[in-house]
Amino acid sequence: MPDTILQCNPRADYLAHKREIDAAIEGVLEAGSYVLGQQVAAFEQEFSAYLGVGHAVGVGNGTDALHLALRACGVGRGDAVITVSHTAVATVAAIELVAAEPILVDIDSITLTMDPNRLEAAIKNSRRRRVKAVIPVHLYGQPADLSAILEIAKRYDLYVIEDCAQSHGASWEGRKTGAWGHMATFSFYPTKNLAALGDGGAIVTNDLSLADKSRQLREYGWRDRYVSLLPGLNSRLDELQAAVLRVKLRYLDAANLRRQALARLYDCSLQAQKSVQTPSCGKGLHVYHQYVVRSPERQSLKSYLQSNGISTLIHYPVPVHLQPAYKDRLTIGIGGLGRSEEACQKVLSLPMHPHLADHESLEVCEMLKRWAGSRENN
Repeated sequence: MPDTILQCNPRADYLAHKREIDAAIEGVLEAGSYVLGQQVAAFEQEFSAYLGVGHAVGVGNGTDALHLALRACGVGRGDAVITVSHTAVATVAAIELVAAEPILVDIDSITLTMDPNRLEAAIKNSRRRRVKAVIPVHLYGQPADLSAILEIAKRYDLYVIEDCAQSHGASWEGRKTGAWGHMATFSFYPTKNLAALGDGGAIVTNDLSLADKSRQLREYGWRDRYVSLLPGLNSRLDELQAAVLRVKLRYLDAANLRRQALARLYDCSLQAQKSVQTPSCGKGLHVYHQYVVRSPERQSLKSYLQSNGISTLIHYPVPVHLQPAYKDRLTIGIGGLGRSEEACQKVLSLPMHPHLADHESLEVCEMLKRWAGSRENN
């Protein structure tokens, strides 16, 4: 049967703010300035203020944001960058784009974010390599343990670049993700908590020199037009997307509150189910980009929900180090990646978006309970 309950619904988000978005787009079209104009400048100012950081730099997408942030920090050939394998492949792809070596460490078994103990072990075990930066990933909207990661990075004089592609509005100890590291990067892909109507990304930082370098790198290394001071590239957030993001930024906190309310509903309805493990919010403020359960019988659960009109997704079915393009050629941190591999075999993202109705989420829970009951009876 066709899906009646969607896992994500970007169109619903557009329709919810259609009048404002359409007016914003029309304003850009009529203004006649389409690249790095007033809308981008205004969004950069508003987004940095929202996060509580000094500077934001709009770029073409989240992968470019990571790539350019690494370059701004001087990371390149001969350097190593420590991150996780249970992430979108873009995290590792960006490291290789600057010709640095990714070193992958395992995740915490509860939060599914970087295990600080494995981070320090990898640093100590990498003396022959020049480790220069750490990229913690705030996966599914769950902040990584920023206090521990920053403390370790400071001891070893490493840059910390937060991957906030899934954590718009999340916070750790009352401070938003993106405001902790030397730099942080965001994606505005259409399914994100703060979503454009196409690709888009941003780099944020409190360091003026890093912000200035990022601005040069995003546009051919220019400070003055047509004069390249650095070998940069073309990665510019366009005016149309910036105008859309300015509208949606005004509603981000309310949308995140709705996601959190849906997560509580899921939690309450599923807490007694032994066949699935519900997510832990850890110590940080989780904004539930995804609501991810874990089950050793994931495929059975996924198929059952699909047959009853409920769509789900798997974020992510294969850890980066086991994907064909990367298998057997990436450095794995001490202790291995057993938790990452186990998580990838069990994770399943249930429907989660701010326009999901309570009765829809309850129907998802009911179908999950029926599936669990059928497993127990067999």
